[in-house]
Amino acid sequence: MDGSGMPTTCSTCPYCGVGCGVLLRPDGHGGLDVKGDPDHPANGGRLCSKGSALAETVGLDNRLLTPRIGGQQASWDSALTLVADRFRQTIADHGPDSVAFYVSGQLLTEDYYVANKLMKGFIGSANIDTNSRLCMASTVAGHRRAFGTDTVPGTYEDLEEADVIVLVGSNLAWCHPVLYQRILAAQKARGTRIVVIDPRRTASCDTAEMHLPVKAGGDVPLFNRLLVRLYEGGALDKEFLARVNGFDDTLRAAYADDVAATGLDADLVERFCDLWMRNEKVVTIFSQGVNQSSAGADKVNAILNCHLATGRIGRPGMGPFSVTGQPNAMGGREVGGLANMLACHLDLENSEHRGAVRQFWQSPAMPEAPGLKAVDMFRAVGEGQIKALWIIHTNPAVSMPDADRVRDAIAGCDFTVVSDITDQTDTARLADVLLPAAAWGEKDGTVTNSDRTISRQRPVLPIPGEARPDWQQLAEVGRRMGWHAAFDYETPAEIFREYAALSGIAGRFGKDFDISLWAALDDRGYAALRPTRWPVTVARQGGRFFADGQFYHPDGKARMIPVTYRAPAAKTGPRYPFRFNTGRIRDQWHTMTRTALSPRLSAHLAEPYLDLHPNDAADLGVQPADLVRVRSPGGKQSILRARITADMQPGDVFAPMHWTGETAPSARIDALVAPVTDPVSGQPESKAGVVAVERLKARWYGFAVSSGTLAPRAEYWARARTRTGYRAEMAGLNAVSDWESEARRLFDLPDAEVQMVTDVSRNMARIAFRDGDRLLAALFVADEPVAVMRDYLATVPGTDAPDILTGRTPSDRPDPGPVICSCFNVGVNTILAAIEDEALVSVDQVGAALQAGTNCGSCRPEIATLLSRAKLREAAE
Repeated sequence: MDGSGMPTTCSTCPYCGVGCGVLLRPDGHGGLDVKGDPDHPANGGRLCSKGSALAETVGLDNRLLTPRIGGQQASWDSALTLVADRFRQTIADHGPDSVAFYVSGQLLTEDYYVANKLMKGFIGSANIDTNSRLCMASTVAGHRRAFGTDTVPGTYEDLEEADVIVLVGSNLAWCHPVLYQRILAAQKARGTRIVVIDPRRTASCDTAEMHLPVKAGGDVPLFNRLLVRLYEGGALDKEFLARVNGFDDTLRAAYADDVAATGLDADLVERFCDLWMRNEKVVTIFSQGVNQSSAGADKVNAILNCHLATGRIGRPGMGPFSVTGQPNAMGGREVGGLANMLACHLDLENSEHRGAVRQFWQSPAMPEAPGLKAVDMFRAVGEGQIKALWIIHTNPAVSMPDADRVRDAIAGCDFTVVSDITDQTDTARLADVLLPAAAWGEKDGTVTNSDRTISRQRPVLPIPGEARPDWQQLAEVGRRMGWHAAFDYETPAEIFREYAALSGIAGRFGKDFDISLWAALDDRGYAALRPTRWPVTVARQGGRFFADGQFYHPDGKARMIPVTYRAPAAKTGPRYPFRFNTGRIRDQWHTMTRTALSPRLSAHLAEPYLDLHPNDAADLGVQPADLVRVRSPGGKQSILRARITADMQPGDVFAPMHWTGETAPSARIDALVAPVTDPVSGQPESKAGVVAVERLKARWYGFAVSSGTLAPRAEYWARARTRTGYRAEMAGLNAVSDWESEARRLFDLPDAEVQMVTDVSRNMARIAFRDGDRLLAALFVADEPVAVMRDYLATVPGTDAPDILTGRTPSDRPDPGPVICSCFNVGVNTILAAIEDEALVSVDQVGAALQAGTNCGSCRPEIATLLSRAKLREAAE
């Protein structure tokens, strides 16, 4: 059965906050056929490399299929009884604030709603926070200070109607590729001009008119200078300002700020201000580079101030636009998943709002003050104040700042529950109780994307083993804790109707989030729900906010917030001279629980790395492919592969945050990030730490490929999935006396036939294991970074590979090189050969010849770089 007769299901991608629609069809073998939904308003059929590879991530490898207590298989009845009893007893002994939930933007809205209701309405604590605290809490705080509520004013259509789009701390080309493609289409159709404000030169700069390499923390003085220029140039909207408070104080603060703190050339700043001022239709897109800062909320408000002062908000083609990093970060904000919020944008510290929600829920208790935000929550776990902790669909032992301390805190907690799809995460390994959860493709509910569009995630695969949806787990614990009626749900549609009805109460309080028209939605209507932008009421559906000057502060006006430059909390100096920036890469997602299953996604950047400027590399004696040790003032260290690039500013270094104890233990880079937070939002400063860097003098380096088990044991190793098994990079500080024995242990092949070449004097070994004519595994060792054709070698386990020990491709088989285009699996050597053989001179021509760059387009900047290098070589010849 090939699945051709299977029905197609409309669902939503589980990665970033773009919220792309996908069409899913079972392939008849437990897998999926995945395509972009041409009718979904977010993507119109486009998918990025991650979305295109979703079918490679839905198998049962590493799935947690039964509950476990103390590492031993258990029944659901015993596991849930234990969870309910321990939480109930902890509350009885120590009070409701002795327990906490740490949840995730991977939850569906219905899951989030039940978790928030259980903790805030029935346990009576606000100690529920979400990993969205790490990515967009500063935006929430900035919105609430300016608008009176957490409202995204604009829509994705504004990207196609803007004359100027400013990307601030947002590498949209890699992190939100489908939105970037919409912008590029607008640029081609109507000449949209793009500006990138980012310390690094990223892929998003490829088509930008202007790149402002601002210093860390320099966003506030930059936008303060813009506000001054708007005032001096007569570009303010005085009529709109009549609906805004705080202008005079904000302008005085802007004049007092020092634009030199941006680190930018003064002429470049003025060119940016001129462009912004002359073009009314400006959209300012911002994300983690703004939010993840100890001054994140101030950065958000500095941006909002400029849009409010000019009235460029809520109208087509203009406005501030926060793009979120998770599929349901917005849904979490809407249901009150943050420790300082109530559901439906109601205010936790407002007694009328609390009373209304409590009456609606018929709940026994409601907290009167915010709970512990993520960093403070895990600090309280470590100090023993929180004694029972439930972690759902997130991996804080890797992703939180000061990750080693967080890992130790979780390990030391009296009682920890983890709900996840796998037991193979750094956090799951610390749990007292593991609960198997339904995964994407099996879950049923809704998510909200960055422009307020609510979409359905629909199940298309059966839930395997004994796994259960998260809302079922939470509701059953609520019932077992004694609150039967409140959590007597049978379907997610019931939860959604209750949530919609609660939003009607928020609407009567004059709040923005109101989907009460759906309160009577029947099961059939819920099943058929199409993507819809909120609000959804009798009077209004969707649209933009604030063009009419109506805001959500008590006086109905907006507020401009006076802000001035505050330097990052960590200061560089002789011992820690480098400014440390962290972030995402194109083809991986969070801590790779899902994307690491895809060979296609693992092929682009197969190991963790540190980007540093050529001048800094020269000063450190670091050569390309060297390993470097990165140390933080907190005494933590990581080992990463050096990438030397002029995309960095001197003194700045960058590392991706995806690798874990499961995939590269020395590269858990959030262990280097200090737990410094924004005083308003509670969001950690993940992009402006300080570190020392030194070349790692390894005794040996290794590269391995295998069709089966691959268990490295070295100071540095990084493992990645391939289409034929696994590959791994390794390096050790101590000599290995018997490489054959070590290789047999590495691959768990104690009796396999061996083929080997060694030279002890050169610390060189090349070892292959076979089963007859079939290659099982191979290891290459040298006293310097191993020079072999890695991408070719990753394809040969399972074949005869007679010349494997040469480490090179046979003469009749070209080496494609490292993958550039993940969507179509096109390597760098294939592209270079086509450029030379076919005299290709443009990215579009490469796409026509090889398909590379024709799907999500996130590889187009890399293709452009290859074309530029080819032109330089031709000119030199």
